[in-house]
Amino acid sequence: MAVKPIRLFGDPVLRTPADPVKDFDKELRALVKDLSDTMLEAPGVGLAAPQLGVGLRVFTYYVDDVLGHVVNPTLKLSDDEEEGDEGCLSLPGLVFQAKRAVGVVAKGFNMYGEPIVVEGTHLMARCVQHETDHLDGIIFVDRLDAEQRKAAMKAIREAEWFGEPAPIVKDSPHAMFGKAL
Repeated sequence: MAVKPIRLFGDPVLRTPADPVKDFDKELRALVKDLSDTMLEAPGVGLAAPQLGVGLRVFTYYVDDVLGHVVNPTLKLSDDEEEGDEGCLSLPGLVFQAKRAVGVVAKGFNMYGEPIVVEGTHLMARCVQHETDHLDGIIFVDRLDAEQRKAAMKAIREAEWFGEPAPIVKDSPHAMFGKAL
């Protein structure tokens, strides 16, 4: 099992847009395994590479007993929106109502470079949008209305984990990605 420390709100890597994956190699497959293991252990329904300190466009998900991943995703969103509870492994213990598209079609690649399509509604759509936001340097609290965002920022500042330093991971197998911190 390759469970890694999850970067917390305030870590600059979470605000940095991730680079597209170019090499579909054993290092990418190791990253997908690390993401999956860490997400399942947390537990969570999604985890993006920047949350492990790796600036690459890849995320994993575990929704409705389906474990998967998407590399270099592009999204097509439904016009219908819904509000729902949303949390984040990088903001542990905090949940707020966030508006998201009800449906999503995500196109991208698997870890072997083969084209894939992930379609979903409700929780799957929310997860895919949330994780793709991470790849763009966006955190879900950025999408809250002004009142909710103010409450979220207050809760973040009061959280016991706020201001904790990023973990130092020596000899990270992802150091070769150039953005592992």
